[in-house]
Amino acid sequence: MLSSSYRLWMLPLLVVLGWVGLLPTSQAQTTELPLLPRPVQATTTGQVFTLSQHTALQASPGLPSSQVDGFRQYVHQMSGIALAPKPTKRRTDVLVLQLDSAAVQQPEGYTLTIDQRRVTVTGHDEAGVFYGLQTLSQLVPPGKADRVSLPGCTITDYPRFPYRGMHLDVSRHMFPVDTIKKWLDVLAFYKINTFHWHLTDDQGWRIEIKKYPRLQTVAAYRNETLIGHKRNLPHRFDGQRYGGYYSQDEVRELVRYAAQRHITIIPEIEMPGHASAALAAYPELGCTGGPYHTATFWGVFDDVYCAGNEATFTFLTDVLDEVAALFPGQYLHIGGDECPKTRWKVCPKCQRRIQEEHLRDERELQSYFVRRISKHLATLHKRLLGWDEILEGGLPPAATVMSWTGEQAGIEAARLGHDVVMTPEKQVYFDYFQTLYPTDSLAAGGYTPLQQLYRYEPVPAELTPAQARHVRGVQANVWTEYMPTPGKLEYMVFPRLLALAEIAWSPPSGRNYPAFLQRVRTHDAVLHAQGVAPSRTYDWLTDSLWAGPKGLPMLQLRTTAANEVIRFTTDGSAPTPQSAVYQAPLAIRESCVVQAAVFEGSTQVQPLYRREFTLGLSTGKPVTLAYPVAGSYHQGRPLWGLVNGVAGSPRYNEGQWYGFSGTDLVATLDLGDVQQIRTLGTHVLNYHWQKMWPPTALVFAVSTDGVHYREVYRHTQFPANGINPVRATIAPVTGRYVRVTALNQGTIPAGEYGAGGKAWLLVDELYVN
Repeated sequence: MLSSSYRLWMLPLLVVLGWVGLLPTSQAQTTELPLLPRPVQATTTGQVFTLSQHTALQASPGLPSSQVDGFRQYVHQMSGIALAPKPTKRRTDVLVLQLDSAAVQQPEGYTLTIDQRRVTVTGHDEAGVFYGLQTLSQLVPPGKADRVSLPGCTITDYPRFPYRGMHLDVSRHMFPVDTIKKWLDVLAFYKINTFHWHLTDDQGWRIEIKKYPRLQTVAAYRNETLIGHKRNLPHRFDGQRYGGYYSQDEVRELVRYAAQRHITIIPEIEMPGHASAALAAYPELGCTGGPYHTATFWGVFDDVYCAGNEATFTFLTDVLDEVAALFPGQYLHIGGDECPKTRWKVCPKCQRRIQEEHLRDERELQSYFVRRISKHLATLHKRLLGWDEILEGGLPPAATVMSWTGEQAGIEAARLGHDVVMTPEKQVYFDYFQTLYPTDSLAAGGYTPLQQLYRYEPVPAELTPAQARHVRGVQANVWTEYMPTPGKLEYMVFPRLLALAEIAWSPPSGRNYPAFLQRVRTHDAVLHAQGVAPSRTYDWLTDSLWAGPKGLPMLQLRTTAANEVIRFTTDGSAPTPQSAVYQAPLAIRESCVVQAAVFEGSTQVQPLYRREFTLGLSTGKPVTLAYPVAGSYHQGRPLWGLVNGVAGSPRYNEGQWYGFSGTDLVATLDLGDVQQIRTLGTHVLNYHWQKMWPPTALVFAVSTDGVHYREVYRHTQFPANGINPVRATIAPVTGRYVRVTALNQGTIPAGEYGAGGKAWLLVDELYVN
């Protein structure tokens, strides 16, 4: 096995690219080379360059020897070819690496030209040459040989965004240094240039701070860890002490390793919230004095740093001094998210700080806290980076916002003239499920398949061109509550990281999901060569639903797997090799359970797909709302989703749920004519950990004229932690119109996640029969 210094260079030679059959054989033309991310412009010529031991590798003065030596080593290790130090008399084939900022004007940009006698990589800067070499590496077919053929081409390439980020949380579960190096190798190979390292949180402190040794002996360890999902009650624990931390020497080594690959590591030290681990070590920094404990389960906790205590700022500035000395990048991330104000509201020190600083409330106290930390970072020549919530009470000058709860915070910050990194939860969180299959591996929640991620556009349409320039880039986040091993981490990240790479680097105008997916397939071997096992869930069956005749559902099934057959049933039985072959969208005319599977010959090669339809008088009928839906849980689908016969799942952003933030659901269904009504129902989602609360009352009323309504059923108990089904059989009544009213909880109660904020109300199918 190659040493870690050369691991990155090893990757591409193991790729089964299959590019030969894709290339033109005559005139130059644009083609889809198997490159990720897709270059700005790539033209093939039909020529072939032969790489052999007579090929010299020449580099301009000033290029790091690690780039030159690394590429030479990579070629030798994987093909057996030792590139010549200079052209020989016998042959003049040459591979030239050069810097020319006049020829390539975009930072990190490069050109790559390959003809019969010469390969030239020209970079605007060192990073440009490095990225040109990554592209060249992807064009080298694998295998030991005396000669290797490279396709003739001309490539002009540069990044769309200067910030191309990938995040990793090591507080919930931490990973060995070698695993993180492997991670950095793959990030660099796909031109990701920022590694956001989330080092502290309630569940563990993961970086050595020499001035505060109890961070290593106390804060770095928790007594046990939650088993299963945090929504499952009662909570169960494994009883095993868990923890550890990265020494400052290990941090320096990773920073050095990343820099060689043109990756900047940004550390995150959480404040003023997510502080349980630090408070367990130094309880005098909290509002109550403790005792505190490093958290053993996932969530948001009321105990935070005391903003009225000068010792808090002494501690944090000391910590930041040591952290800043380890990381040379311009940014230092201070978190700033999910900070409950519960303790501050009753803490004498915090209330005195509010009075002395002439602050209006605890929100402005948080702004004071963030501004004070920002000023200290400026003395360390660092810029403050934080999550959405640093907007509370006003942003400090020069702060950069990571917009995670959605895009609105990023839009607001950009309009205020602040730089923004877009990282919205429902689009780019890799701890979300990749499929809707109940058998899929445990994840935090939600649903972000590869195709949905690939469609994400980081620059909101609401911004003017001047404001849009503040969108510095895009980042995907990996929160590891449910990723205890490197294997689970890799399953959740790959190949979704490849979609992120293309979003961050490539022009949006050329996005094409089928072409992208073809290139993803060729890169499976790259990841396997690194010991990474990418999931192939993108081949699993997916579906589309739309309103057919009379509003009844039409169901389309799809798989991207080649040369395989979809077989299905509608009676609830599992499909077999003898079941009907799916050939066209299915018209659903009655209640049924559709099950389907992908077969290769007589072998089922994917998990079983299942979709249940429950049709009634309400199916496909018109719906009107008194208050508009909020959020993106319904994924922009029309209100037909409330009457399409399909219930929502625990993966709440799959498109079947409709959300209302602080407002009521008041929906009116028109059944078309007067009907006899016997059954009413819907489902309500109760996930306090996601700020989702059931209504205080769910009321069904019926009318014959659409003006005068009579209440026929009221439901007030929603005990399930999750989906609460509501099905009511009533004495028959006649009516044409049915009004469904769900009264929002309103404000989230004290002591609950998001206390004081607006409660979400989520409902799905409105059922009448």
